[in-house]
Amino acid sequence: MAAPAEQRIAVPIDDPNADTEWNDILRKHGVIPEKPPSPTPMIEEAILEGRRLAHENRLEGKDLDELDELEDEEDEDFLEQYKQRRMKELSELQKTSIHGTVYPISKPDYSREVTDASQNGPVLVNLTSTSGTNVESSVLSTLWHQAAKEYGEVKFCEIRGSQAIEGYPEQNCPTILVYHKGNIVKQIVTLMTVGGVRMSMLDLDNILVEVGAVKENDMRVIKRRRVAEDAEEERVMSKGIRSTSDRFKNDDDDDDDDWD
Repeated sequence: MAAPAEQRIAVPIDDPNADTEWNDILRKHGVIPEKPPSPTPMIEEAILEGRRLAHENRLEGKDLDELDELEDEEDEDFLEQYKQRRMKELSELQKTSIHGTVYPISKPDYSREVTDASQNGPVLVNLTSTSGTNVESSVLSTLWHQAAKEYGEVKFCEIRGSQAIEGYPEQNCPTILVYHKGNIVKQIVTLMTVGGVRMSMLDLDNILVEVGAVKENDMRVIKRRRVAEDAEEERVMSKGIRSTSDRFKNDDDDDDDDWD
């Protein structure tokens, strides 16, 4: 007579991840796999790390006057160290701020003022419109002069598009060209991808950071972003307050209607 086939005993398993004595026995004998580690400790660790970094970076982007205002809130030695660091940064910026203005250039100057000059660092060129009705060109020129003043270590140039490139289409103006080490490393044709007529210094800051003209943790960049975030937060809160006020007003109107 043939030997009976091996019989398998069905083991009842409700929830293999449940913390039960029965599941512990099954895991011990390899019937079910070990329970995966709980994500909770990792989440808590990530939250603590985020708080630690936020605490360490709480003074980023603050100028000396703002640091002085924190004397009663921060550890005196720590604040003094941060002030010294900020003063060093300001001193280095002053040493490298050799420009501070927009250079209007002509085609004969282009190679020397842009291509050759980019060997020493990024050079940004604004190809402007010849038409006085090009709003985007006017917006960028205004931002160009503000950025040149703030970022004196970066060279900003400006030339009419048709003068720089013969036959350059008017509809392509303004155009931003970024040169580095003699080559074009970034090109933005019109402001369509950077906010259009609503382009702001925040958008220009992002371009400068992207091409390596300024650092991500530059205090000027951080401060502008912080101001924008605070303004947005205030706008949202104000909108919420108005919305609540309008709701109560409508409720009052409904109550008045009940008495009609």
